[in-house]
Amino acid sequence: MNAAVSTGRAFVSIVVAFYNEEKAIVHFFAEMDKVAARLDADFEYVCVNDGSRDQTLALLRRELARGRRMRIINFARNFGKEAAMTAGLEHAKGDAIVVIDADLQDPPALIADFLAKWREGYDVVYGVRASRASDTMLKRATAVAFYRLFNSITSVPIPHDAGDFRLMDRRVVAAILALPERNRFMKGLFAWVGFKQIGVPFLREARVAGSTSWNYLRLWNFAVDGLTSFSIVPLRIASLAGALISLMGFAYAAFLIMRTLVFGVDVPGYASIVVIVLFLGGVQLVCLGLIGEYLGRLYIEAKQRPLYIVADVFDDSGIASHGLHSGESATSSSQ
Repeated sequence: MNAAVSTGRAFVSIVVAFYNEEKAIVHFFAEMDKVAARLDADFEYVCVNDGSRDQTLALLRRELARGRRMRIINFARNFGKEAAMTAGLEHAKGDAIVVIDADLQDPPALIADFLAKWREGYDVVYGVRASRASDTMLKRATAVAFYRLFNSITSVPIPHDAGDFRLMDRRVVAAILALPERNRFMKGLFAWVGFKQIGVPFLREARVAGSTSWNYLRLWNFAVDGLTSFSIVPLRIASLAGALISLMGFAYAAFLIMRTLVFGVDVPGYASIVVIVLFLGGVQLVCLGLIGEYLGRLYIEAKQRPLYIVADVFDDSGIASHGLHSGESATSSSQ
């Protein structure tokens, strides 16, 4: 049974990753204050400053000085959103943990629906985009292609059009933090741990301020990380392609031998040789690239570096922890 059901009042951690969000901070907390005032729950904020180069940290500390129940995890540099979310989950103390972006594209008002579903007994409640009308045609097409490809080659499907915006029960977060990998595709991990999950549709708004740091190259890298983290099907496809091409090569060689024996020596065509060499070379490079992607991830895992480095931690106790501290891996922090 969820803690909120047994105690009657929930303690909720709001985990937010910030990267150059100085223009959105005031709007975010103003909207969260409106939501918190309407809900029968106590809130804490776990804010991760992911190496911002603007005034994000200063503005977060100003919000902390206003008496908020709040903890600021300040990274030594930019480690990426997946590491920032992991750090936020590690430092969250709530019975339920909500992961949300600071740009207000994910509406904080939906947290009330999340809590209602959680009280009904769901362990994970995630937001599902009801429409992608605001996206470009290219982005809609690539999103559909990614979800279909991911769910077709992995054993753990992820919900279509569901992002990181979600509420998770404490035991779900504990399960996620027990996973040891450094290449953390959080959407996949959220689905992999299982538990009782349900989606809540919503309309995604435009950014309240600032601009996104995501571009198509980063989205491509993100998609590759997800596919290679949860499936070895690409390697099997490469092996199958190699076997088929070899079979075709042997068949063609047998054909040439028979033709030579029957019709005599024939002058081979230069163009066909060039085409075959280029084709086989391209296939080999693609296969080597796939192997390299997996090998590179093994290399990163083998080094066992921490997911992130924390430079400072500020909280509502008025005590700031300074100096460089190695962020523990998800495995060690959960033990």
